[in-house]
Order: sequence, then C-alpha cells, then structure tokens
Amino acid sequence: MKCLSELPFTGFELHADNPVEKLFWGRAPIANAMGMLYFTKDSAIQHLIHQLKYNGKKEIGHFMGMIMGQKILSSNRFAGIDAIVPLPLFKLKEKKRGYNQSSVLCDGIAETLHAPVLKNIVVRTMATDTQTHKTRIERWQNIEGKFQATDLEKIKNMHLLLVDDIVTTGATLEACAMELMKAQYAKISIAALAYTLI
Repeated sequence: MKCLSELPFTGFELHADNPVEKLFWGRAPIANAMGMLYFTKDSAIQHLIHQLKYNGKKEIGHFMGMIMGQKILSSNRFAGIDAIVPLPLFKLKEKKRGYNQSSVLCDGIAETLHAPVLKNIVVRTMATDTQTHKTRIERWQNIEGKFQATDLEKIKNMHLLLVDDIVTTGATLEACAMELMKAQYAKISIAALAYTLI
C-alpha cells in the first residue's frame, strides 16, 4: 500500500482535455484517453515497465492492469466499454519476448471491467524500428500503414478500449485506432499505463 501511495498517478481518467487526449486533437477522433502514471527516466515507473517488458515479470503488468481498470471504473467518462484491445506487437517480436506486455495489462483491466479482450482483432503487419529517439513526424512515418484489422464486422458498433504501456506522441496508438475505426460506428478510447513528456 505504501508503494502504491507513492506512485505518480496523473488523475487523467477524471478530466476531459487532459494531456493524453490533447495528443490526438486534429489527428484522430478518440472518445476518451488517459495515461495512469507519469513516466520519467530513472524512476520507479521506468524500472517497473522495464521489468514487465524485458525481464518476464508479467505479474507486474497484470497487477497494474487491475489498477488501471479500477481507475477507469472510477470515471464515468469511460462508461460503456464493450471490449479491450491490446496494441499488437509484430509476431516475431512477441515470439522473442514470449508475450505482449499490452495484452498482459489488458488481462488485468478485463478482470476489473468484466469486458472481453480481443487479442487478434488487429495485427501489426510489419516490424518497425524503435520509436524511442524519433521525432513526432518520424514516429508517424515509421508506423503508418503497419496495422491491419482482422475482422471489422466483429467490432462494428463497439466501444473499444485500446491499451498500451507508454504513450509519448501517440503516433502508434493513433495508427492502430484509425485502423480499428474502419469498422462501422466503432468508437475508440485509449488507456496507457504511463504518459511521458517528449
């Protein structure tokens, strides 16, 4: 409980026009968006995410996903989520890592929201370079056209919660959301474990 109380929660889930939502203004018609924690270098959050992504500590992702679910439930802004969608990894990258960290977060969120996780409704069709040292424009060029929905019919009329571990410029989430929005009347909200300033 002490560790939890010291985490840098943003409170974005409670506020419209928060910094994560502003990332998508004029770019993608996202219903609602949040990043649960502030990400800074050499912080406990960076350490947690590193353990989740590179050291096989899936239990961290599941636990943090459950907390994300609680935060989402506490906000009426995210009401009516029909299904949860993890941001996909390229197949070879996921095979090498052994799992998709976004999927692990989704499993924790689903436990709280009681909504299904659609793990293969969108796929990453090509590997991409890391986004870490790229500008906003370079990030978009790197990711554009790299996602493909597998069953648009299945998600029409749905309110989907698209989930990722870290949101920086939002380019990857935007590209994935735009692909999902090809489904008729699909509505997309976004939840990230952490939000980082560029």
